[in-house]
Amino acid sequence: MINILLSGCNGKMGQVITRMSEQYSDLRIVAGYDIADSGKNAYPVCTDLSECKLVPDVIIDFSNPSALAELMDYSVKNKIPAVIATTGLSKAQIKLLEKASRSIPVFFSANMSLGVNLVIDLVKRAARLLELNYDIEIIEKHHNQKLDAPSGTALAIADSINSVLAHKQEYVYDRHSRRKMRSKKEIGMHAVRGGTIVGEHSVIFAGNDEIIEINHTAMSKEIFGTGALRAARFLYGKGPGMYDMDDLIGEE
Repeated sequence: MINILLSGCNGKMGQVITRMSEQYSDLRIVAGYDIADSGKNAYPVCTDLSECKLVPDVIIDFSNPSALAELMDYSVKNKIPAVIATTGLSKAQIKLLEKASRSIPVFFSANMSLGVNLVIDLVKRAARLLELNYDIEIIEKHHNQKLDAPSGTALAIADSINSVLAHKQEYVYDRHSRRKMRSKKEIGMHAVRGGTIVGEHSVIFAGNDEIIEINHTAMSKEIFGTGALRAARFLYGKGPGMYDMDDLIGEE
């Protein structure tokens, strides 16, 4: 049995993971951590990590970027592997994960959906073939409560595209003040916020007389919960280092 501490347990994703964990015979949430003491859970919840008496096998974090530093200090101090599924991390915070990974195994992905990571693989293949003659645009859509824009997934898609291009592209987020033609050295990034959209990502390759579009639509938050729980199972027993969805998919 793999015992899990769920950080952000009283948030929307925390409650999704709590419910989904009951479907796994080898995974069990033994404790939760959340600054909001408002949920009703079958496991003990602490509002201060120093109060957590149970030492879990793995931490799953679906909380807020502001809680990351304290959580990683706790993970490193207690040698607990950490699955970081919180979005909107800064470059400095990702550096913090890399530093922690020297001591503990850290699993980090901008999106925990297996489908999204398949899309990332597909767009990399397309970008290699279409680089010279196609303009690339990324459109992402999310619910009206999402704080960061563009999404971490959209940025991950753009970064993956740039990683295979011979000539690196500039990310352009806003064109209303740019009174000039689109250059061949840019990837357009567009964010839509509204209603209860779980998450949609579209990558458009626009060429002369044809358009190629690769899309992913999340129908519920459960796809992210599935990815996080499978990541926890994957990380258990691993040595220190940075791991991601490529590693998980490659092992299965």
